[in-house]
Formats: sequence, C-alpha cells, structure tokens
Amino acid sequence: MHVGNAFIFQNPDGNEGGQALDAGVYDTEYRLADRVEALGFDSLWGVEHHFNGYAMCPDPLKFLTYFAGRTSRVKLGSMVVVSPWHDPIRVAEDSSALDIVSGGRNILGIGRGVSKLEFDGFRLNMADSRQLLIENTEATLMGLEKGYIEYEGEVVHQPKVLIRPGPIRSFKNRLYMSAQSPESFPIMARLGAGLLFIPGNRPFDVLAGELVEYRRLFRETHKREAPPPIFVGWTFVDEDPVRARDFGQEKIFQYSNSAFNHYNTTGEHMKGLKGYESYAKSAEVMKASGISRDELAKKWTQNHIFGTPDQCVEKIIETQKLLGAAAFLGVFNYSGIGEAEASRNQALFAEKVLPRIKAHEPSLDIGVEELSAAAE
Repeated sequence: MHVGNAFIFQNPDGNEGGQALDAGVYDTEYRLADRVEALGFDSLWGVEHHFNGYAMCPDPLKFLTYFAGRTSRVKLGSMVVVSPWHDPIRVAEDSSALDIVSGGRNILGIGRGVSKLEFDGFRLNMADSRQLLIENTEATLMGLEKGYIEYEGEVVHQPKVLIRPGPIRSFKNRLYMSAQSPESFPIMARLGAGLLFIPGNRPFDVLAGELVEYRRLFRETHKREAPPPIFVGWTFVDEDPVRARDFGQEKIFQYSNSAFNHYNTTGEHMKGLKGYESYAKSAEVMKASGISRDELAKKWTQNHIFGTPDQCVEKIIETQKLLGAAAFLGVFNYSGIGEAEASRNQALFAEKVLPRIKAHEPSLDIGVEELSAAAE
C-alpha cells in the first residue's frame, strides 16, 4: 500500500501569531518535509489555503517544486489546488513544469473550496464554484493532455494557447479530486478523477456505500476502472497507549475545531447556496438534533488516526478495506504540537507503522502515468 506524508502549515495562534510565528511554522514544516524520503514514505503532499493561520501554504505546486529538487524517488502531490481560485492556464503550466523537473512524479489533486473567508478574499461568489471547478478542471486537463487549451464554456472563455513547458506524460490516473459532498461524486467520475478523502464528520462506511455509483459512472464514461481512492488522516502515534489516546485525541480535536471555525459550514451563508446543498442539510440535521460543535468535532476526531503503532495499523487497514483505497496520507504536525513532538510522531510512524502498511495489500501504486497525446 502507498503511504505518504502531508503538510498543512498550521499556525495554531491563527491571526494572532504574527509574521515571526508564521516563519517558524514554515521552518518546521520544511525541515520535517526534508525527512520524508529518507524515512521511507512514498509521497510528499502540500495543501492550499489562504488568509489565516488555519493553514498557510498558498501554492502547493511551488512547495512541491522545491522538493522535486530535494528528492529523487517520492511522488509529489497537491492536496489540493483549489481550481475556482486559479486560471487553468497557470495550473496546467505549473503542473507541467513540476512534472518535468521531477521526472514524472507529480500527482495533481484538485478541489472546489468550501471556506467563505477564502472565496471572499478572492472576490468570488461561492455559488459559482461548482461550474468553475468543472470548467477550470476540464481546461487544465486539456492543457496537460493535448499541450494547449482552447475552451469555450459558461464561465471559462479561452482562445487557443500553448502550454509551455509542454507536457510529456498523461495525467490519467494521476488526477485526484477532494471528495466531501456526495453530489460531487458524479462530477468527479465524469472528469476522470480519482477520489481523495479528507475526513469530515461523515463516517467512512457511509462514504464506502456512495463509491458504488461513482465507480459505475466512471467505468461507463471512460471505459476503464476508476483509480482506487486516497484517504488522509491527522495522525498521532505513541508507544504509551494512554498518551496516544489522550494527547492524540486532544490535539486532533483541537485541529477539528479549527477546521469548523475556518469552514463555518453551519453558518447562515450556507442556506440556499448553490452547489453546497449537502452542507446546508447537514447543518439543519445538526441543529435539529441538538448536537453541539464540540460534539461534532469529537465525532470527526474518530475518523482520524491515533493510538499505539498496532492500533494505528489496525485503523488504517480497516479504512483501506472499507474504501478499497490504494494510499494513505498521514499529517503529523498540527495544533501546535511543536517540532520535537511532530518529529517524534513522524519518526515513530515511519519505524513502527509505515513498513506494515506498505506491506499490506493492495500493492497497486498511485500516480501511474501514460504517454500523453501532447508528447506524440
């Protein structure tokens, strides 16, 4: 099984931390990322966020391009590039450049975005996000598969331009999209994207049932099987079972609360918002049931990975079987646990969990590229 390490650049003090603490977060994350290949992980991932301390990597492709020059083996994945916030030309150009300098190690993750704060910061209407996601992704893929973009849609109007540096490999089976709402699965199937699951409050067994229709649509549209999913887990491992349970849950719970604050999916702005109907429905159910935000964060925490090495192995394999997944991505630094603790967490996982997960079926790797039409 493929095992990666993802980095979120979280300043736990949010907007109160200031530039000095932001710089410290960057120093720590880059030092931890520099260890990924030597520790035996299969891939390194960056995630895009803007405007507050929840996560502070505004350009994951730039982050990954730096590590293309620092590594020789690991795959380099975006978790994710938020398509509505970008011109598809730039995404195609930057993805092609990263793929060339890394020797074909780029795995392109694309998502839609959920935070009103971020859409407002980019002066974009969230109600347009679904159409922007579809058309920007189609245009980006055209650029990466054909070497040019010529696209006329409802929101994207692009006369023919060449993508340089020209792509030399196909991104089939190397495109993944972040999956949160079930209504997005048919869109992702038609776009030919694999699914990347970042845990929310919906349990993995529910998601597993929704994959049946996604796989059918993918097979019907593309005449091939969908790539096996990738799933992510905020991870805490410790040899001491009490510390693993108590401290691990505490820190993942703190992260979960920060995510609720950032996305604010129970806010009034979600009511009637086109494309986010499932979020609004979940908020209504939560309100009707009387579940507090803290209770929801505790529930969300259980979808992540914490425990002794044996417990972490068991939870990851259990989730892999539910989803039919090919890859797990661990996040080891979050909620201000500090560089020493994050380094210990990452190293112990690499020593006691990683070899057992990598030996587990399925052996299918992710990011298997094909020769592209653009290279012919």
